[in-house]
Amino acid sequence: MTTPLLFSSAFKLNKTQAELDFVDIPLDADIPLFVDPFALSIGASVFSGQCHELLVKFFEELLRAVRTNDLDRARELLLHFHEPNETHLGLSSGRPQGAGIGRQQAEQLLNAFSKSSAVATGLLTSLEECELMIDGIGSDKISDLTTNIIRACLSDYTKEQCELLGIPTQTAALSPSFDGASLSWKSQYHQLPVWEKKPVLLVPKILVRRSHTYDAHDYYENYVLDYLQQELINSNDSLVHSLKNGKRVIYKKELRNRFPFSKSFLYDFSKNHPDILTRYRKDKTDNKTDPEELISEDQEVKIALDLKDALKRVPAGDEKATLYHHLMMGIIELLFFPNLVHPKREQPIHDGRKRIDFVMQNAAQDGIFFQLHMTHKIPCPYVMFECKNYTKDPANPEFDQLGGRFSEKRGKVGFLCFRSTSDEALLIKRCQDTYNDGRGTILPLHDGIVLQLLDHLVNMRRKNIDLDIGALLQKIAFS
Repeated sequence: MTTPLLFSSAFKLNKTQAELDFVDIPLDADIPLFVDPFALSIGASVFSGQCHELLVKFFEELLRAVRTNDLDRARELLLHFHEPNETHLGLSSGRPQGAGIGRQQAEQLLNAFSKSSAVATGLLTSLEECELMIDGIGSDKISDLTTNIIRACLSDYTKEQCELLGIPTQTAALSPSFDGASLSWKSQYHQLPVWEKKPVLLVPKILVRRSHTYDAHDYYENYVLDYLQQELINSNDSLVHSLKNGKRVIYKKELRNRFPFSKSFLYDFSKNHPDILTRYRKDKTDNKTDPEELISEDQEVKIALDLKDALKRVPAGDEKATLYHHLMMGIIELLFFPNLVHPKREQPIHDGRKRIDFVMQNAAQDGIFFQLHMTHKIPCPYVMFECKNYTKDPANPEFDQLGGRFSEKRGKVGFLCFRSTSDEALLIKRCQDTYNDGRGTILPLHDGIVLQLLDHLVNMRRKNIDLDIGALLQKIAFS
């Protein structure tokens, strides 16, 4: 069996999937992952919010056009639907493309939407719910449509990752992207990596799933049939069996025969029992699915061990500053994903007069990075990182440099990454000075702390990473 050519190998990144913020896609095949619009709707990062806003605008405009019988407008909105081969996700790559296929797909989608009672009655409220109630629209089409809508966002993300990792890009044309301001599709050129004359779009790994959160069969089996089962038992239906112990049951096999699965059935049921659909929506929101695990726990252990060795081999000093910087970016990605995502290198601020080594968006929905703004009331939509490969201890200038990047809008939390300290008490005192002055929260990450955090992964105790960062914050804020 031929080993697939991964993006990281083709562009010589020398990084594993765990050290990358995006899916390390095979360039000569597909990977069975899908972009899940529900993941965008519940995402806490700035990027997720921007993408979700685009999806909402598109879907609301599409529903308006269908419900008012403005089929030309609906067709126009759907005309630019193409299988996005440039992401190498799902099962789309290698399929025929072109205007003819686009028109065919548009007519199929328009037919499905225009004939849907769920659309006409307003029961359908989001793109992901198409999976539950519209025939002919499953997770693959929903993923493709989502990717088409947010293509410009993914292009910007790809460009940022290429700048972060030093990947060469070229000016490339893609299918049009949906513009939220004009509610129309717009064509533009993009700066993207190109492989064998084909542009590549990178997708954040926090957005992908092997199967979508909203699943028609899950809804049917675990909500609809469960409800009908209890309802028919209560009404002493003919399907009820009385067991020797006195228990009364209905077997799901018989229930499926009476109420066979179909999306039209799910629509009719949901219309008559909206409380069950509401419960399904609430359960999916309350019980958020974790991002797809793209590496195994055993692989994570090996990667953590390799990164520990790599960190120990990098000598301190200006000569190896770039190597240390790149290594720390990978380590930070491994340690803090999925709470911190979307790294961006050397973010310019103050009209370019100051730069931050790299920033990450805060996507945490629990744990210390969530508590920072919800409990401690420290703004941190972005978390900043400065990397200093010094042979000496960082001093006031380094702390002032990072603290000077903080603001209410960008956030007031940052990590100072450096090699070692000869005076741990003085180090904490410098952090306390910044904190007590109200200028923000600086958390030190010297090699000793980093190796300790990596050891938690080696020992398969990932939750301890969050506990250690919380303890570090406690020491700075309340000692």
